[in-house]
Amino acid sequence: MKYLFIAVLFFAGLYNSVFAQVHLPQLINDGMVLQRDADVKIWGWASKEEPILISFQGKEYKTTANSEGEWSVTVSGLKPGGPYKMNLSANNEIELKDIYVGDVWLASGQSNMELPMGRVEPLYTEEIASASNDALRFFQVPKTYDFSKANEDLEGGEWQAVSQQNIRSFSAVAYFFAKDLYERYNIPVGIINASLGGSPVEAWISEESLKKFPEHFEEAEKFKSSRLRDSIEQDDQARIRGWYSELNKKDSGISMNWKAVPGKDDSWNEMQIPGYWADEELGQKNGAVWFQKKIEIPENWTEKDVKLLMGRIVDADSVFVNGTFVGNTTYQYPPRRYEIPAGVLEDGENLISIRVINESGRGGFVPDKPYKLVLGEEEIDLTGTWKYKLGAEMPTLRGQTFIRWKPLGLYNAMINPLTNYRVKGAIWYQGESNTDSYDEYQELFTALIEDWRKKWDQGNFPFLYVQLTNFMESKDQPGDSNWARLREAQTETLAVPETGMAGAIDVGEWNDIHPLNKKSVGERLAQAARNVAYDEDVVPGGPLYTSFAKKGDSIIISFKNTGQGLTTGEDKKLKQFAIAGKDKKFYWAKAEIKGNKVIVSSPEVKNPVAVRYAWADNPEGANLYNKEGFPASPFRTDEWEK
Repeated sequence: MKYLFIAVLFFAGLYNSVFAQVHLPQLINDGMVLQRDADVKIWGWASKEEPILISFQGKEYKTTANSEGEWSVTVSGLKPGGPYKMNLSANNEIELKDIYVGDVWLASGQSNMELPMGRVEPLYTEEIASASNDALRFFQVPKTYDFSKANEDLEGGEWQAVSQQNIRSFSAVAYFFAKDLYERYNIPVGIINASLGGSPVEAWISEESLKKFPEHFEEAEKFKSSRLRDSIEQDDQARIRGWYSELNKKDSGISMNWKAVPGKDDSWNEMQIPGYWADEELGQKNGAVWFQKKIEIPENWTEKDVKLLMGRIVDADSVFVNGTFVGNTTYQYPPRRYEIPAGVLEDGENLISIRVINESGRGGFVPDKPYKLVLGEEEIDLTGTWKYKLGAEMPTLRGQTFIRWKPLGLYNAMINPLTNYRVKGAIWYQGESNTDSYDEYQELFTALIEDWRKKWDQGNFPFLYVQLTNFMESKDQPGDSNWARLREAQTETLAVPETGMAGAIDVGEWNDIHPLNKKSVGERLAQAARNVAYDEDVVPGGPLYTSFAKKGDSIIISFKNTGQGLTTGEDKKLKQFAIAGKDKKFYWAKAEIKGNKVIVSSPEVKNPVAVRYAWADNPEGANLYNKEGFPASPFRTDEWEK
């Protein structure tokens, strides 16, 4: 037996040394974009001490795998162009095809970076219809997490060129950013998209850098326990599954077939849609509420596919037309865009029934969204009076624990595997999930930038990011705001070298945390890139507050990034300026542009000490710009609450 065991070991070692296959990371693959004018690393794995030969653009690169089976070569002096082939020879041979050389950008953050072109299609139908560019490449990093170790490779992913088949799946912000750069510099652009909806900044930071933040580091350490993660997930699943099971048992709408049977008794109330049933006779209740509306349909609609737009609904909905299921959405954020197949609608009267499930908070239909049927240029308005009835009341359902958002996990699984791949820089759209902890954001965000630069080991590569948009209801009077304070933290992060910020307080939607206007955001990031990454002498963005001086009963505000001068655009009266005296009470102020300064005053404040601009969740009407068209960043001069 002893000699048999030795023989097995011998032949196993012989097999590994002779028959081992060189394999590559997911990023080194067909269709990839390699960074121009830089030292580019090509790496992978093989058996120990296995010789590897790489041929690319007429040059050969030789190396040998180390004792751990790791190998790499550095390719330099690449000029923009393509497509090219790369051949790797060892115990096996690999041919990589359709390779381009250009600029590679990492795109990361939360849902507004993740949001695909398909979600914003209503604004960009022509853009999507004409999208086709072999020189724009996207790589979608699989959305996963790992707390136990920093992964060496990704679970999957592939490089894809922009085409009609896939444009709807690409990040809208990243697409418009890449398209702008391509049209300006005429070089291929590769986007590596590593983003995840809802993720806080601390989820994207390495373990080494998290140690500076004991609370987040301790939480990361805690979630290394698979037993804890499994227990939480099992408890969440059981609790949520039980809640929905009980709801479905209790829901009268299911047992009485309200999806197809019109409500006839007096127990059906009426409600104006859009709106929330907490404001109606039903009051604040969770569970299932059914809505019905009868509509008249012209005969020419019945044999055609018809679009049904139901705005946004809180939380989940299932929609039926004449008893036929036409679609559902399981959470509140996506727009409700359904299609009624030909033959479902009938000439004359039709019934739309909607089952709305609300787990907590205010359930209903979000205002200022489209509610209508659409056939070509024809529309039928669905706003107005609907009947509604409670199907089943349930206690508030506590939400699930989003383990994937905990500190460290996303860095380990979605960022660390990328750090060998040479990039031009990074674009970042995130912050909404940190507005409740704005006071630590600037330090965390700075740590992330420095962390990534250290891990990539290619100096201070450009890092460009988006400032939070305007969101939620506007306020009549000046006040404080978590969103404004996080925007302030983002502005302060410009102190980090080689960073740029795209202002966005004029492209949001008060009723949607995912505004559709992603083209302006992408192009503003590209403008910042022109200055920070491409060394053009251009204004990188909107005006930034630098200092103030008191003169009599006025305060004079100075800015940088004024470009060709300050302006209000079409509206000549400056808005969203507030001023305060020593009592710290802010009043709306009169503000005037004088050269590249703004003079702020109010008859109600005789001895002013502080000014704020656009200091709100949604600073509606904020209209200070430079003449290049970029909005001024919100600011405050007061120091008493910093």
